[in-house]
Amino acid sequence: MGLWYRAVRGTVRSVFFGLRTGGLRGIHESRVPGKGAVILAANHMSHLDPPAVGCATRRELTFMAKKELFKGLFGKIIASLGAFPVSRGEGDTESIRHSMELLEQGHALLLFPEGTRGDGKTLQELNRGVAMLAKRTGAPVVPVGVVGTEIVLPRGAKKMTRHPIKICFGEPFTYDAMPGATDREKREAFTAELASRIVALCRENGFMLASSAAHAGRAANSPTISGD
Repeated sequence: MGLWYRAVRGTVRSVFFGLRTGGLRGIHESRVPGKGAVILAANHMSHLDPPAVGCATRRELTFMAKKELFKGLFGKIIASLGAFPVSRGEGDTESIRHSMELLEQGHALLLFPEGTRGDGKTLQELNRGVAMLAKRTGAPVVPVGVVGTEIVLPRGAKKMTRHPIKICFGEPFTYDAMPGATDREKREAFTAELASRIVALCRENGFMLASSAAHAGRAANSPTISGD
């Protein structure tokens, strides 16, 4: 891990999360592989989610951020910490290509498969990006449940509320382990499994996140998948 990344992470965790938000706790961080390619896939409810996940794991993370953030000093800072731009709502082939390159080089990639911040109550339908990257690179996927940021700084809030934040890491699993006779079946099984694991992690840690109707339908139609 680079000295700059380590210094920023330590400062943000102790000063910002420790003093301003009421503390940050990583749960089962050892489930994140210590080296090699890995995708961390988390629920998304707040602007605080990326730094919270980054501060809760020992791995140095790379992550996508909307291209509008890459302006001025702030843009330079997040770029220096592993962020790279993505054009939301478009078929951004450049960000996908860059994501694959990072994974092929053995990096840890943080993704928010909902694509945008949710309402803090229901996990939105997951996009196909994580499944595609997991399939093409073979990288294991670690589901991540983010708990508390929906209280500290929910979508649309102007001010923060003091409340502890928990980042809950699940067991890694792979796309190839999913059942299905066709690529579509495997993709749907993967998406349903990822959504189920994220929801379960949140609920196990006191946040009763609901699953969308789309996820419930996929889960009902998917074969049972045993844990790792």
